[in-house]
Amino acid sequence: MNRWLHQRVDAVYERLLSREIDGAPTHVAVIQDGNRRYARRQGGDASEGHRAGAETTERVLEWCQDIGVEELTLYAFSTENFERPDEENEALFDLLCEKLREFADADRVHDNEVCIRAIGETELLPERVQEVVDYAERRTRDYDRFVLNIALAYGGRSRLLEATRAVASEVEAGELEPDEIDVETIERQLYDRPVRDVDLIIRTGGDERTSNFLPWHANGNEAAVFFCTPYWPEFSKTDFLRGIRTYEHRAESWRRTRARRALALLGALGETELPEARSVVDRFRDSLPTSERPVEGELSMAEDVDGEPVAD
Repeated sequence: MNRWLHQRVDAVYERLLSREIDGAPTHVAVIQDGNRRYARRQGGDASEGHRAGAETTERVLEWCQDIGVEELTLYAFSTENFERPDEENEALFDLLCEKLREFADADRVHDNEVCIRAIGETELLPERVQEVVDYAERRTRDYDRFVLNIALAYGGRSRLLEATRAVASEVEAGELEPDEIDVETIERQLYDRPVRDVDLIIRTGGDERTSNFLPWHANGNEAAVFFCTPYWPEFSKTDFLRGIRTYEHRAESWRRTRARRALALLGALGETELPEARSVVDRFRDSLPTSERPVEGELSMAEDVDGEPVAD
């Protein structure tokens, strides 16, 4: 009875969250933590946890497409994971080969035009994994409706270090001037094809850290972060929607802060900046509590008919 009641409550909560979702992040990145702990709790070995987690991964991809997410990045295997027991990694590599090939051939991937890409130092992976990665990328290379990035042999700091070294080499070779280095220069060196800025990071398993995951695209974009306790195989649609709601609240907070700053600065800004500040307030007026919203037209009262500020 208790289990039945819990399922009913969860279903109702899921529907409620679905109705509350007003917009979707463009790029969601997921740290799939807890597969091994889930397996131990079930009395199985790590490979069983990873296999159960692979089923969750397929569901999350569907949920992302349902609400309009355009890019999903999964932290599947970090450079630190090479330190785990060989038998555990070999089983995981076998599972990766199986699922990647299966996914690359799936009708739903081609019907939905999903582009599969691997990011990370894939040359460090066993040859059989490299081959299936190449197969999946080749089969979906021309698609652009949805992007699925799989982080394999990935380390955020090492990726930035390699990009920095590549830029330094271009400067040393006289191919690039130091004052020409900009954001796009670094991003060209990070990955073969562009990766969107991350809007939301989700981490399962209870740990509250982002583990060096996509630092350039997430930290630079001040991505929202959602930590939750379920192990990855237990991650539900309700958990997913709670993560999306965290992103929405983060975006609302950002808009509200922009509006408040603009209001606070209006009186102190010079005449040339006033129109821009008024524009910010007008854009984000609805993000403010009703009691803080300026009256419609109030911000333009200090302007004459030609749009120029009237001297006090």
